[in-house]
Amino acid sequence: MTNSRWVIDAAELRVQFGFNSVRLINDLVAVAYALPHLASTDVREFGLGKAKVGEPVAVVAPGTGLGVACLLDGKGERVLASEGGHATLAASNVRQAAIIAVLQRRFGHVSAERVLSGAGIVNLYAAIAEIEGIEAKPLTPAQITRAALDGTCALSCEALDAFCAFLGAAAGDAALMFGARGGMYVGGGIVPRIIDYIGQANFRMHFETKGRLSGYLATIPLKVIQRPDPAFLGLATALGGMGHG
Repeated sequence: MTNSRWVIDAAELRVQFGFNSVRLINDLVAVAYALPHLASTDVREFGLGKAKVGEPVAVVAPGTGLGVACLLDGKGERVLASEGGHATLAASNVRQAAIIAVLQRRFGHVSAERVLSGAGIVNLYAAIAEIEGIEAKPLTPAQITRAALDGTCALSCEALDAFCAFLGAAAGDAALMFGARGGMYVGGGIVPRIIDYIGQANFRMHFETKGRLSGYLATIPLKVIQRPDPAFLGLATALGGMGHG
């Protein structure tokens, strides 16, 4: 696993617990299976857009890392896993380019996950501090986020604004790559905690701002998953269990 030393072995689990079979499913694949079964109360929609029935539905989810997956048929029968979180991060303006330049000196390759994750918020905070010539405090992702939400730290506010901007752009990229005219979803554990903030941070604008394809993205619904357990709903769906419950 990219962000953990854990090794998960299906054969070993089967033997250890006496199961007949074990099937390992990527966490974002499980979330993707859940998408057709989410209720209106499970999501919050940002901006306009109308889903096209039967078209692909994609999801990005910042958490420990950045997951990306796509429901190919929009019905829950075919899900494509990906490693899209490790795609190269792009800048949309000069400030973002400066942030990426700092991160390149530290990491070499700068993936989307380097900023769109819990550790990513810390990376953004540290990079902006370096640009400004300010000593970064040893803050956790939760502390940076809280200081931004409270408005008590300008550096934290810019870091969270940058997170929202990069996330909106990454969601727009995923929608373009998958042709997600059935809808674009954002999951994970971080975004539901800042869901009011991202609306103020022009999240939808960053999603749509793609030059000649901005009009294409304007037609796609963009939703944040608020339900705390979408992966379990998706697992039940994938296993032919409870379906819509």
